[in-house]
Amino acid sequence: MDLTCDCMRCSRNNNIGFIATRIAGTDGVSLETLKWARVFENDGYNCFYFAGELETPPEKSFLSKKSHFTHHEIVDIYRRSFDARHRSRSTTLKIMAIKEELKDQLYDFINRFHLNLLIVENAVTIPLNIPLGLAITEVISETGIITIAHHHDFYWERSRFMTNAIWEYLGMAFPPHLPRIHHVVISSAGDSQLGFRKGTSSTTIPNVMDFENPPEPPDDYASDVRKTFGIADDEYFILQPTRVIARKGIEHAIELVNRLGLKAKLIISHASGDEGYSYEQRIKEYSAMLNVETIFVSKLINEKRGRTKSGRKIYTLDDVYPHADLVTYPSSFEGFGNAFLEALYYKKPIVVNSYSIYSTDIKPKGFDVIEIDGYVDKNAIAKTRKVLKDPVYRQHMAEHNFETARRFYSYRVLHQKLRAVMTEISPCAFYQNGNG
Repeated sequence: MDLTCDCMRCSRNNNIGFIATRIAGTDGVSLETLKWARVFENDGYNCFYFAGELETPPEKSFLSKKSHFTHHEIVDIYRRSFDARHRSRSTTLKIMAIKEELKDQLYDFINRFHLNLLIVENAVTIPLNIPLGLAITEVISETGIITIAHHHDFYWERSRFMTNAIWEYLGMAFPPHLPRIHHVVISSAGDSQLGFRKGTSSTTIPNVMDFENPPEPPDDYASDVRKTFGIADDEYFILQPTRVIARKGIEHAIELVNRLGLKAKLIISHASGDEGYSYEQRIKEYSAMLNVETIFVSKLINEKRGRTKSGRKIYTLDDVYPHADLVTYPSSFEGFGNAFLEALYYKKPIVVNSYSIYSTDIKPKGFDVIEIDGYVDKNAIAKTRKVLKDPVYRQHMAEHNFETARRFYSYRVLHQKLRAVMTEISPCAFYQNGNG
């Protein structure tokens, strides 16, 4: 296969390969990957997928188990590489061996599906899988294949990556600075930091939702969500639609519910994930201390409907959002903030901590939300009470936010920005199927 042609239109196909540690579930990277793929496929491209966990069409997928950051060998490398000042030779040899194994698989992926373009989703951004990042970097360097590196959150944004024994690998591959890579970030801060730290330019494309197509009303399957979660008819349903990790600031949501003085339950949708369970225990203790009924429902929420082993219903977030009275999103840090857009898409009022990306990129768009700035104050409590008790005010807020989001964070915006990127990396790439 010829990987050297600069013009994808002049190549024999328009095949795109997405590469990630996983493309499955409801994490932000997986969701945005599938949104990009949808836009590309609507423009006549063929999309294929490489990851350690996949929920994509089997005929378009290449499963590489060691590409997942939870693979036991990858976890072992991670543990030996961070919270350490030096690494052993055996660790280096293990990294190199798995890197070569993954390179072989990447070459197979490229050739099997005759790919013209790679889109790397966070796998050369955050070093959860060090051999994969190195393998991707070397394959791009060796083949010259055109690549878009889609960066969601950089390692320098997380304190847990700062003490490590792999600085040369981070410099080489997280992210790499290669002429065939076009970098895409999701915020203006990512753009400036990438330029400062790596000396490379990038394009900012925010996360999006399909605001051109509002969600359908809940169907019969989802009609019993409140009952399943134990929320009485006279109780408010406060939804915290995030993982249980420290930067999500869930203490603020608990304090808010406590100080409202209203009958309410706080529902947390996701599990703790890859950062341990000590914070979840902290949240349980804090909820008990403030007498707030906090319910963890991650076992009942998945990307697809179904049943648990005990026969209980499994809902999607799409099933859950319409029933919420209020969404809390008191994060101290976010790469962008998918839950913010989701709340607006389902026309729900939202409490937002003024994390940096919200303050610099999102707030200036003119949204009407309940803001806190590092702590819950009396103004936030008063506005929350007004939102919950005044349906006319709440509806006006929801409609305003939805229309504002449609202007700035819709699929139409994503299409326009991807079109510009494709035109830059290959001038005639998007001029097909009447899209010229």
